[in-house]
Amino acid sequence: MAFASYAVFAFSDASIKVLHGTLPSYQVAFIGALFGFAAIPFLKRRGDNWLDIVKTTNRPLWMLRFVCGAIGTICSIVAFTELTMAEAFALLFLLPSFVTILSVIFLKEDVRWQRWTAVILGFVGVLIVLRPGFRELSIGHLCAAIGGLSGAVSIVINRALGSKEKRISLYGAVLFGTLIVSGLLMLQEMTWPAAWQWIFLASYGLLGAAGTVLLMRAAQLAPANLVAPPQYSQMIWAIGFGYLLFNDSIDLAMALGIVLIIFSGLLTLARERKRGTACRPPLLRPIPKAP
Repeated sequence: MAFASYAVFAFSDASIKVLHGTLPSYQVAFIGALFGFAAIPFLKRRGDNWLDIVKTTNRPLWMLRFVCGAIGTICSIVAFTELTMAEAFALLFLLPSFVTILSVIFLKEDVRWQRWTAVILGFVGVLIVLRPGFRELSIGHLCAAIGGLSGAVSIVINRALGSKEKRISLYGAVLFGTLIVSGLLMLQEMTWPAAWQWIFLASYGLLGAAGTVLLMRAAQLAPANLVAPPQYSQMIWAIGFGYLLFNDSIDLAMALGIVLIIFSGLLTLARERKRGTACRPPLLRPIPKAP
């Protein structure tokens, strides 16, 4: 179920790439969020009511997730527009490293040398992928890093809130954050999509919603620490889409960096599983899923 979820998310992200920046990123985010409402009936549990989507046990943290959801979604759209899919995923997969750092700062978690080793490996991988000083970096690289950081903040918020916060409320914070922030930003630059653009906008939003429902179901069937590692299968999809659809190429250095980033993420997840760290998938789109 988790592998299926991440495959669906990869197809959703590929829909952004197909648009090739022909629409403003804010508008893509706004329309995608509108289609994202399709997931709510499936996320709603028995005993939940429709107002629970905006109710929370901690309004400041809910609002922080609201903001991070909007920033992460918009930045991820820019990243997938500007970068190859493999490179965008590689940078977004820094998310577990960011979670480790933020958990030490805000949750006062005891992080030992194994997890710090994973963090260092992840950042070394990023340096190999980016090769600053040897190639031109773009706004896409910055947005991918910000997208990963925003997702990490959302995961730390999940851990701080614990199991008392309803899934529909966590999803609602990201959904309404993206809808409201991108809606305001796109007022100054909005164009009516062509018929072919609507196809891929719907694909982006509806597949993102479907992936969220599948991930939720996977999290019900198995612990989040088992559900998270299959997210790295998205790199296989990214390389495949890049080669077949977008004429992307990966050199040896980039391949090595990607391997290091993925290894660091899997090492982090393995350590958290061993320690029994409480976590859940963050229900974020299109930020890569993580525990």
